[in-house]
Amino acid sequence: MAMQLDARDLYEFYESPMGQVARRMILRRLRLLWPSAERCRVLGYGFAIPYLRPFQAEAERVVSLMPAQQGVVAWPSGKPLVALAEEDTLPFADALFDRILVVHGLEGADALRPLMRQLWRVLAPEGRILVVAPNRTSLWAQIERSPFAQGRPFHRAELDRLLRSAMFEPLHWDRALYGPPLNGRSLVRSGAGWERLGRRLWPGLGGVHLVEAAKSLYAPVTVPAKKRHEPILARA
Repeated sequence: MAMQLDARDLYEFYESPMGQVARRMILRRLRLLWPSAERCRVLGYGFAIPYLRPFQAEAERVVSLMPAQQGVVAWPSGKPLVALAEEDTLPFADALFDRILVVHGLEGADALRPLMRQLWRVLAPEGRILVVAPNRTSLWAQIERSPFAQGRPFHRAELDRLLRSAMFEPLHWDRALYGPPLNGRSLVRSGAGWERLGRRLWPGLGGVHLVEAAKSLYAPVTVPAKKRHEPILARA
């Protein structure tokens, strides 16, 4: 079972200088993939609230769903749009959402396959899912003070297999968080510079993967390998 971060700890991380940099760098790449969510119904799963705020002004509806083992924080103030649920029974109708954003949702899941099937179920046929997940080869997945070091990190190939096995078709890949996971004001000032340098010199070492995928209506088919025909030896 993977370790699930507490919602309060994640909230405090995003209030810290390091968390502010992480949010800004990830959101910059996210918005390149999703420049608009106008008239869309948007679901954030995991701890996605730091990244949902820009969509509130343009989307038809924005809802944040947190796994029960993670706990919950109120968001936004005034009229909360947050709910708790078991990861294998999401409390929504089929095909309800046009966009699903998953952040801090996969690495702490108790069972990935049931969760992915639930996300597939509630996504509209023409919808898109965008997953932000820790990159196994990055510093952000190694240093304990980073929330991306808690739980299960992924190689790109692992994430690709997970999505395809759950009937999602990956469309676009990106990475973010090339700066070191340091908690200081200097990192806040230099975050964009680290991103530019890292993308040019170490493109595979970004702290997180971002992958946008479409919903597939057809399960992948595994074609069995042909049996090797052994040579027939004639008797003397």
